[in-house]
Amino acid sequence: MIPVKAKKHLGQHFLKDENIAKKIVDSLSHKGYAKVLEVGPGMGVLTKYLVLNTASETSVIDIDTESIVWLKDHFPMLQDRIFSADFLEYPLEERFNEPFAIIGNFPYNISTQILFKVLEHRQLVPEVVGMFQKEVALRLASKPGSKTYGIISVLLQAWYDIEYLFTVNEQVFQPPPKVKSAVIRLKRNASQSLGCDEAFFIKVVKTAFNQRRKTIRNAVRALITDESVLTHPFFALRAERLSVPDFVELTLLLTPQV
Repeated sequence: MIPVKAKKHLGQHFLKDENIAKKIVDSLSHKGYAKVLEVGPGMGVLTKYLVLNTASETSVIDIDTESIVWLKDHFPMLQDRIFSADFLEYPLEERFNEPFAIIGNFPYNISTQILFKVLEHRQLVPEVVGMFQKEVALRLASKPGSKTYGIISVLLQAWYDIEYLFTVNEQVFQPPPKVKSAVIRLKRNASQSLGCDEAFFIKVVKTAFNQRRKTIRNAVRALITDESVLTHPFFALRAERLSVPDFVELTLLLTPQV
């Protein structure tokens, strides 16, 4: 069977290094779930190792119909667990009624969108292992005080512990991307509630970072309804200095009193 051709408009860069593929799959803990969904399997370089673990039931989803044909031909054991669909539009809650992990060599052009969908389904997804552009991976895993720490760092770290696992060079892909890549792991933390209005929390984080060179006092000026809160030390800092708990406290300070 003719190999699947990587399609630029889908952001496909097929991993060809078997050792790295196995290392990615081995990064799953298999704790707290019995199902795994692989996003964008392509020709199944990760899939072949995922199906070896009989403790977890593997499913795959790909928008590329050519890949779907390849996967059905090479992985008959998956049967009706090969989904031909756009992950970003797929109704996860209809297919999965129990916790499941997500893994993949994610297309870089939609990698952050994939994580925002994970965030929407955080009660169902206790773990994610994925390949990202190195710059994005560093941003996701960065801590307060780092120049790469930003909006997506805070929003994801509110619900997940994030580990930067290892860097991957360009040459192990076909075709090779123009950037280095990295694998990270997200594990759901213990938070069930932030203790504040979550929609307003997101607004505060985005507002604070949208003018990250300004102090919090100036960056969130439009959200301040009570000038007395300005005595708090947070307002003299920049957004990159605040941790997730700090942003929760800032959200509570800025929440209008009824």
